[in-house]
Amino acid sequence: MAPAPIQFDRASGALEGANLWERTAALALVTGSKISSHFSHRGYNGCANLLRRALPQRNIAIKLNSDATFEFPYGDGYWSKLLNRSYHYEDELEILFRHSAEVDYTLLDCGANYGYWSVLVSSAPFGSHKAIAIEPSSQNFAKLANNAKINGNRFEPMKCAIGAVRGTARLSGTKHEAFSITGHPAGGGEQVPVIALDNLIDDGKVPAEGKFLIKLDVEGVEIEAIKGGTRLLQSDSVIICEEHGNDPDHTVSRYILEQTPLQLIVYDPRSNRLETVRELSILDRIKVSTHVGYNVFGTASAFWQDRISALNASTARRMQ
Repeated sequence: MAPAPIQFDRASGALEGANLWERTAALALVTGSKISSHFSHRGYNGCANLLRRALPQRNIAIKLNSDATFEFPYGDGYWSKLLNRSYHYEDELEILFRHSAEVDYTLLDCGANYGYWSVLVSSAPFGSHKAIAIEPSSQNFAKLANNAKINGNRFEPMKCAIGAVRGTARLSGTKHEAFSITGHPAGGGEQVPVIALDNLIDDGKVPAEGKFLIKLDVEGVEIEAIKGGTRLLQSDSVIICEEHGNDPDHTVSRYILEQTPLQLIVYDPRSNRLETVRELSILDRIKVSTHVGYNVFGTASAFWQDRISALNASTARRMQ
């Protein structure tokens, strides 16, 4: 029987159920996050994963807010930054989700990993939204399903990948946060089912018309995913895609801007606003770290364009 998880409350900083060594490790993880934050957390994941080898195999359950608990293996290099209470994971997304709490939308969390955003968006402070968490990896899906369970099964996990059409693919990779179906290992990897976004309409998972926020964290399959969501993207929807910092051609943004009817939007830290992109050169300035991803948004919805304008106005008022 697995030991009970360590408990950590992000609001209070309380760490419960940890032994002395696990508490010492927590201090090291927090200190490492604070120091490495000055250079986009470069090297943090690797150091944390080394430390994890010296820890007993055990989970940590982090209370993200009063109605959201997120559990993962203690010492995990990708998620342990959450022990640093000043760290905000993809804060431009959190701002959008918080600002949309009263909107009746569904989150399609594609490439959900362990379900962080599905846990948060389905929580009361974020509006208790319907969420479908889509994750192809068996290894990750077990942890995703556990997070659905400990949060009252209030979001739906689906084990599949997202692509242009329905089918199967081989999933491979060495990091749980970077598994992809773009590689072609010779007889290796895990065979996984693939669906297109529009298949969610065909299969009765979502209505053809509605409001959607669609997070596409799909590790190199963003363009194929967009191609497979033609009908869904005609609704009141926003796609949220990752622009890789090591891609000087801005491939995903270029496709959205030049090959789709979607308006391309990016968070600009200089203005602290979600800015409409008309020239891709703005990304040369924003993408300052080659080892991280940057979220870009695409929408053809007047409703969401108005919401983003209101969000920018609200941000401006707070800064005055």
